[in-house]
Amino acid sequence: MMIGQFLNYLRVERNYSLRTINAYGDDLYAFEAYFKNLDSHFSWSSVDSDVIRDWMESMMDKGNTATTVRRRLSALRSFFRFALKSKWIEKDPAYLVQGPKARYLIPSFVKEKDMDRLLDDKMWTDNYYDCLVRTILFLFYCTGIRLSELLELKDSSVDFVNCNLKVLGKRNKQRVIPFGDELRQMLLTYRTKRDIDVEKHSDVFLLDLKGEPLKKAWVERTVKQQLSRVTTQQKCTPHVLRHTFATAMLNHNAGIEGIKRLLGHAKLSTTEIYTHTTFEQLKKVYKNAPPRA
Repeated sequence: MMIGQFLNYLRVERNYSLRTINAYGDDLYAFEAYFKNLDSHFSWSSVDSDVIRDWMESMMDKGNTATTVRRRLSALRSFFRFALKSKWIEKDPAYLVQGPKARYLIPSFVKEKDMDRLLDDKMWTDNYYDCLVRTILFLFYCTGIRLSELLELKDSSVDFVNCNLKVLGKRNKQRVIPFGDELRQMLLTYRTKRDIDVEKHSDVFLLDLKGEPLKKAWVERTVKQQLSRVTTQQKCTPHVLRHTFATAMLNHNAGIEGIKRLLGHAKLSTTEIYTHTTFEQLKKVYKNAPPRA
C-alpha cells in the first residue's frame, strides 16, 4: 500500500514517465522482498541503514554494477523521503547511506569517417526497408536522441518548415532539436516512401512494413547489424550513436552547454562524462602549445 501511494505521487505530482515509475516500483518491491526474507517481522518503519547496506552488498555480490546499485539506492532514498514527509516513519534510514562509487568508462563512439561511409547513398537500395533503416541511423547520428525518444516521434513531432524535432524526453520534459538540410531531405524522402508503400495504422513517424510502430528490440538489433558493417568495436547500440553525435559536436567546436541542451541532460556533469575529450581535440591542443616549443 505504501509503495502504491508513493508511485501514484510520482505519477500525479512529479509527472514521471510510466517507465521510470515501473523501475521505481521494481526496485522498492525487490528491497521489500529482501528485508522480509531476512526477518518476517521487518517493516518499512523498522528497517535501518545496516539492512540497506546489506542489500547493496548482496546486489554487488550478484554481479550488479555500481551504477545499478546507485540507481536502486536513489529509488529507496526518494521513497523514504516521501515516507518521512507523510509521517509513515520517524527516521530516514537511507539518509546517510552512500552508494558505491561508479567507475566511469570512456564512452564508445563511431568515427566520423565510418559514419560517413555507412550513410553514403552507395550503401543502400531504394526499397522501404533500406530507407527506414537509413533514416533511423540519420536521426540518431544527427540529433543525439535517445532510443525511447525516437520510438515516440509522431508526424506532428517533425517540423519541416523550421527544421526541428519536438522530443519528449525523460520525466516528460519536452525539448526542441534543430536539424540541417541533409536530415530534412532524408526525412522527407522517408515520409514520401512510407506514405506510398505502407498502410498506416498509427500516427507514429517511423513505421515497420506492416504500418505498426517499431519495436525497441528490432531497432537495437538493426542498429547493431548496420554499425557492424563499418566498425569492429564490440558495442554497437543506439546509445553509441548518441555518444557519436556528442563527440562529433565537440570535434566541431560546439559548446558543452549547448550539447547539454541538445542531449536533454538535467546536469552539466552528466554531459561532461558523456562527451569525453576526444583525441582530435587533444591533438589540436598539443599542436597549438606543445611542450619545449
